[in-house]
Amino acid sequence: MPIINISITGKPDAKLSAAIATEATDITAKLLHKDPTITAVAVNYIDPQHWFSGGKSLAEHGTNTFWLDIKVVDGTNTKLELEAYLKAIFGAFGRLLGGVHEESYAFVHEVPAAAYGYGGKSQEFRFISGRLKAA
Repeated sequence: MPIINISITGKPDAKLSAAIATEATDITAKLLHKDPTITAVAVNYIDPQHWFSGGKSLAEHGTNTFWLDIKVVDGTNTKLELEAYLKAIFGAFGRLLGGVHEESYAFVHEVPAAAYGYGGKSQEFRFISGRLKAA
């Protein structure tokens, strides 16, 4: 049930957004073991003249960049899984955007289960409810 917010440089492109959402969802399912049917992805576009790295715009750098921000429940992934995820995300965006600036970022927020949820129910509530039903 992660929410993934992605910002990239460029002009809005529905086909690219769909490809990004699919790739991010697939990598998240494969490497972080998150259910793709309840993974949400939002893609935002920023003009490269308005995104700066090292004091220069990405337009000046002549390259693209991205920022991926994902929230997952804390303790549900290992350090090795997170490392593999970050590597795979960087590679995917390199392919999708035709190469990316080294200062492109992905950030995995591990948040408490009691403070995170969807449909008005926390992940902690869902976990406890599931355990009670199994007992």
